[in-house]
Amino acid sequence: MSEFLSFLGENIQEFLSYTGVANVVTGNLVMIFFGCVFIYLAIAKEFEPMLLIPIGFGILIGNIPFKDAGLQLGIYEDNSVLNILYQGVVQGWYPPLIFLGIGAMTDFSALISNPKLMLIGAAAQFGIFGAYAIALAIGFDPSQAGAIGIIGGADGPTAIFLSSKLAPNLMGAIAISAYSYMALVPVLQPPIMRLFTTKKERLIRMRPPRAVSQTEKIIFPIVGLLLTCFLVPSGLPLLGMLFFGNLLKESGVTRRLAETARGPLIDVITILLGVTVGASTQATQFLTTNSIKIFILGAVSFIIATTAGVLFVKFFNLFLKKGNKINPLIGNAGVSAVPDSARISQSLGLEYDPSNYLLMHAMGPNVAGVIGSAVAAGILLGFLG
Repeated sequence: MSEFLSFLGENIQEFLSYTGVANVVTGNLVMIFFGCVFIYLAIAKEFEPMLLIPIGFGILIGNIPFKDAGLQLGIYEDNSVLNILYQGVVQGWYPPLIFLGIGAMTDFSALISNPKLMLIGAAAQFGIFGAYAIALAIGFDPSQAGAIGIIGGADGPTAIFLSSKLAPNLMGAIAISAYSYMALVPVLQPPIMRLFTTKKERLIRMRPPRAVSQTEKIIFPIVGLLLTCFLVPSGLPLLGMLFFGNLLKESGVTRRLAETARGPLIDVITILLGVTVGASTQATQFLTTNSIKIFILGAVSFIIATTAGVLFVKFFNLFLKKGNKINPLIGNAGVSAVPDSARISQSLGLEYDPSNYLLMHAMGPNVAGVIGSAVAAGILLGFLG
């Protein structure tokens, strides 16, 4: 009987040594708190719920403490289920598939009807290169600085794609930072837009965009692919899938494929991407000085991008005739947070003039920002990869 009780006691003790309670560290609790904050913001504030709920819950999954005994549980353990799913992030499979879905749901009509809006999307990419320069100055190596800088494009898939190639060890912090600032667009951008515009500028009415023919819509993704990828071949995985998805949408004969790309496919990939990126934030890997620096640089990058977009419109207006001027409130939409930043342009414009609808105009630089961030990623990958 005593032998049985001894055996039972050893088994219970062994079992307890495997529990999360026995293996928890302060870092796990800190990350679990942040995971709950992400979920709260997604549900209570409706900040990018499609992104923040998978990422937030992924943070919870990634910070459940366990005993490292070869059980293949964690995301960084070879051949574990989470590790296999995470390969889509590490190897860069998920971001191009996200771009396929984005292309299939994006209407480029506003950009086609007013091509000069492309310049606003290009101007907003100053945030990427500004943050790159600052990251170099504070001690990050060129590859890491390039991966960090892309946060300024406010494009989560692009940030993941580039960091997987240039700085895999920083990918968790970069991805969380990029998606966090995408979700905080309604909080961060309006103060910058108000600061750099006058009341008179906010009241500028833009000419209605011209009607775009179906032929133009079909030609655009073909020409767009050739122009951008001949210039920056390293952006092909993202740009190729973006324009392919758009051709599926606009061709009129592949409706089922387009619906799959912008519906079930992008939903599945978003779930896998969000959960695995969140799970990659294990406290031992994530809670570092570099992560704090990346969050600060991400904010700086995003602020520079928004400011550059608004100021560029003000500068551009100096060369435009009266009646053709652009409302600088759409300058913020040059970042790639589609369509949230365009909605901010619309809501702020209506705040100052309830009959001034800027959404269609803002969608031009907004979709240009998607293309611009992918081109910027291609440039950085070509130079630093």
